Amino acid sequence: MSKARILVVDDQDSIRHFVGRALEDEGYDVQATGSVRETRQALDHGMPDLAILDVKLPDGTGLELLREIKRTDPDVTVIVMTAFGELDTAVEAMNAGAFWFVKKPFQNEELLALVHRALATQRTRLELRRLRHQAFADEEFLHSASPAMQEAYAIAEQVAVGDTTTVLIEGESGTGKEYFANLIHRMSARHDQPFVEINCAAIPSELLESELFGHEKGAFTDARAQKLGLMELASGGTLFLDEIGEMAPMLQVKLLRVLERRTFRRVGGTKDISVNLRIISATNQDLEKMVGEGEFREDLYYRLKVVPLYVPPLRERREDILPLAMLFMERFARQFRKAFRSITPEAERVLLEYPWPGNIRELKNLMERTMLLENGEALEPRHIKLAHRARPAAEATLGQRIDEVLSGPIPAGGIPFEAIVEELERSLILRASHATNWNQSRTADVLNLKRDKLRYRMKLYELRPEASAETPGAPGPV
Repeated sequence: MSKARILVVDDQDSIRHFVGRALEDEGYDVQATGSVRETRQALDHGMPDLAILDVKLPDGTGLELLREIKRTDPDVTVIVMTAFGELDTAVEAMNAGAFWFVKKPFQNEELLALVHRALATQRTRLELRRLRHQAFADEEFLHSASPAMQEAYAIAEQVAVGDTTTVLIEGESGTGKEYFANLIHRMSARHDQPFVEINCAAIPSELLESELFGHEKGAFTDARAQKLGLMELASGGTLFLDEIGEMAPMLQVKLLRVLERRTFRRVGGTKDISVNLRIISATNQDLEKMVGEGEFREDLYYRLKVVPLYVPPLRERREDILPLAMLFMERFARQFRKAFRSITPEAERVLLEYPWPGNIRELKNLMERTMLLENGEALEPRHIKLAHRARPAAEATLGQRIDEVLSGPIPAGGIPFEAIVEELERSLILRASHATNWNQSRTADVLNLKRDKLRYRMKLYELRPEASAETPGAPGPV
């Protein structure tokens, strides 16, 4: 690694000599100047990595030089030397972009420690910037023109700087929550450490504890040897907990302890184990609602949601559909050696009118399947096999039918407004009635309806306890 170049500016020969000598002994490449004019001439030949500036100079001030350096190259780190009692000047220097200040007289050891810290901070900042550029230039980066997605990317970039700040990524299935978790990790100082992920919904709760925290030999019947958990394996890096809303209450308590104390115990263990990691979690559920219903710990919810990051569904950012379709089409056309290069206007219309309930994942899978099974140079409507074309309306849930009416193309025969409203009201009343064991007063409270209005609708739709068994799909999800 090349030596850092340091510029020392002071009008006193003794300070230039002793400070320069101490820095050279540490292996730095040092240049010293004694005035503003001389310093400007030196800067014309190249900017240093770090500048140490005295405030008072014969022909100007170090603050002038500080501002000039920062205008020319903001990445140059600057330390300002001030005399005792010049606190206001030090504050002004910090506001102008100085890394820190040191008061005269000072010990060389004090200055050397400050220089080392300043250069380490500079290297970290430049490395993080390189990682951000690399992450956003990566083939996997999902470019977006959507303001909501631009905001999500901005939050990811900012939170990557925080070393242990927890992030809660919220959004529907298939929107790219795992991608954002990985992006934050790759842009952070932990990028060269493990990125460990686990889906809390994919593993039974009794096994999830052992997976996360590990276990000691003999902790339970099949524990024939000690096992390290994902917490330990992720130490130094990032642990991504997908579908965090599915975590059992007992495990929520243990996770809270890790967030509060950075320690945990293996299953069957008595020793506290310290970990240094960032925890990123994701959910497609309404955790705030689950907290209100007592299904998720409130204290853990706020610990996880230090920084919330919302990933919008694809139907809310239709400007991204065609660019993403082109991205995936080109990628899979190369992979499967197909000739597809463009999308016809008719096929574009099909893609834009579809509601994409599976979001980006569904679009990506469609393009992979299409590139594998179809042939041609331009993607046409006949190539696009979307799920909703093969699914009869009777097989779709009420929620899917409502979503298709709201987000998809208007049907040729128009929207069956009264039929949809009637079915929605019937389903909501049946669902609330089942939850209250057909107690009308409580059902009215659940639905925020006056009791006489509830009675009117129940009579209108002929709803009674025995009717629920005859109603298709009741009391299924709305």
